[in-house]
Amino acid sequence: MGKPGRDWMHVYAIYGMDEWHSLVLTLLQGSVLSVSSFLFMAYFGQICHFLVRSFPFFPIQVCSFAAGFVGSLMALVAVCFFVTAANIWYSDVILHWKMSQRIVGMVGDWSNVKTALDIGCGRGILLNAVAMQLKKEGSSGRVVGMDLWLDGQKSMSSTLRTAAIEGVQEYVTCRSGDARNLPFMDNYFDVVVSAVFLHTVGKEFGHKSSAAAAERVKTLQEVVRVLKPGGMAIIWDLVYVPEYVQRLHELKMQEIRVSEFVPAFMVQSHIVSFRKPHHQVQLNGHDWRSSIAC
Repeated sequence: MGKPGRDWMHVYAIYGMDEWHSLVLTLLQGSVLSVSSFLFMAYFGQICHFLVRSFPFFPIQVCSFAAGFVGSLMALVAVCFFVTAANIWYSDVILHWKMSQRIVGMVGDWSNVKTALDIGCGRGILLNAVAMQLKKEGSSGRVVGMDLWLDGQKSMSSTLRTAAIEGVQEYVTCRSGDARNLPFMDNYFDVVVSAVFLHTVGKEFGHKSSAAAAERVKTLQEVVRVLKPGGMAIIWDLVYVPEYVQRLHELKMQEIRVSEFVPAFMVQSHIVSFRKPHHQVQLNGHDWRSSIAC
């Protein structure tokens, strides 16, 4: 998987789509506008005649322009909807897999990784990419996929099934939990990864609210807490990466790097990576753990 010539329809067959409802809705809106635009053009004369009769105080040229403008505008908006649908289709699995391969490649030596964590693992695209790398390196390590599965065992079983299809089930375990309060001890994981998940934390407060920002920061601090000293974390996310970088600097993390802009789901995305210092970090006179409860 991930090799040149990969059959991406096979990838979709394995993982499906998280955003299928958004894709269907977007395609439906684009289709309705396309049909409406076609009808406007097909019945242009009749529509102009109707406008002239309804608004006799406007010259016929104004009515013709108005009808043509509305039809053209609907066609343009329909194209935008179809472009958005194509981007959702591409981003949800193909780009997700490609970025997962990139994330895996950013970790120098997987042979020494004994414990890894994928936060917000969902269907298991990044989770399985990590597991496949552990298998390739002949590592005895394992990767834990964590998500908040509200429907319990059903979705977790689906994720484990994708691992079995990929042949890496012995390297994967799954656990349900809240990313804002990770159910793991301090300094436990060699590597922590996450893909297009962190921006969803706190969405119940409204994405742009200060409460949601505080919840995202809390999750980032949990990543720092469970990461071993010297361990590496790599997060691919949408929109809010600058606030993550600011907090990581405040927490005195090392080797903080941000990737170039990568368009995903019609918005900006970046990969941010960092390493937890080997020594205990002091933050405003307290060690970094004191900031977790803020």
